[in-house]
Amino acid sequence: MKVIITGGAGFLGQRLATALLRENVLPFRELILADIQRPNAPVDDPRVRCLALDLTQPGAASQLIDKHCSVLFHLAAIVSSHAESDFDLGMQVNFDATRQLLEAARHHAPAMKFIFTSSLAVFGGQLPPMVSDDCAVLPQSSYGTQKALCELLINDYSRKGFVDGRVLRLPTISVRPGKPNKAASSFASGIIREPLHGESSICPVSPDLALWLSSPGTVIDNFIHAAQLSAAQFGTSRTVNLPGISVTVQQMLHALGAVAGEQARARVSFVPDATINRIVASWPGHFDVRRALALGFSVDEDFQQIISAFMRDDMLQAGS
Repeated sequence: MKVIITGGAGFLGQRLATALLRENVLPFRELILADIQRPNAPVDDPRVRCLALDLTQPGAASQLIDKHCSVLFHLAAIVSSHAESDFDLGMQVNFDATRQLLEAARHHAPAMKFIFTSSLAVFGGQLPPMVSDDCAVLPQSSYGTQKALCELLINDYSRKGFVDGRVLRLPTISVRPGKPNKAASSFASGIIREPLHGESSICPVSPDLALWLSSPGTVIDNFIHAAQLSAAQFGTSRTVNLPGISVTVQQMLHALGAVAGEQARARVSFVPDATINRIVASWPGHFDVRRALALGFSVDEDFQQIISAFMRDDMLQAGS
């Protein structure tokens, strides 16, 4: 049996591959990491095969998926601000490529578990104080619209028996290692990561803005858990809001000061950015995740724990 990770060169793709190879929680003989640039294997393991593949090209999805595929983790995407500034590329990568993967699964591996990473960016407009899985989506960005289109498509393909889909709406992930990217939410890691490395960081949004957050480790645990659930457990809706914690930017900085000292906290300054604020402020900050928790998905304890985990798992590894 074969497991595929699209976006396999990215941070989450690499971390997911490492977890799958080390924990042996899913049975597979081959793990394929695919990305537009050839990924590196995160672990020296003969089961890993790395492919350079542009999923926007005709026939690319059929090169990837065959009857031996049991699980596909579809992580490949361009991020929110990039999709907003380049509409055509966003549609090609975030929507068209997903549809081609679904078509390949329909024709070659209809029993395959198709795990799609969606986003809380699908929400917007007038929202209730607590957003549930079945809350109507009204995205306020092209990225959110592209993700919402994919959600509907995956639910319909699953209803028709063309694929066994699972749509995971991810919280904003913090703290990500590495460098800032073009995601509108990039600051949610930058205001912690850079100060911990002794560098200054700019926050483009209000300190009172509430964010729905999850640590990378918890997100990876939830990816793997989604692949272990049965279709019957999801029922008629294959879409679930993953658990997170609601934290304001000010609370994030307070946690930074508590863990790393006020000197680290003082390295963050506020410079408003209207474009980023418009996108991020449209995302809800509070969710009803009773269904996700009943399905066995995990949640972080608090933001101080998330910072401590980043310092232990990412900063120490980078320095070793």
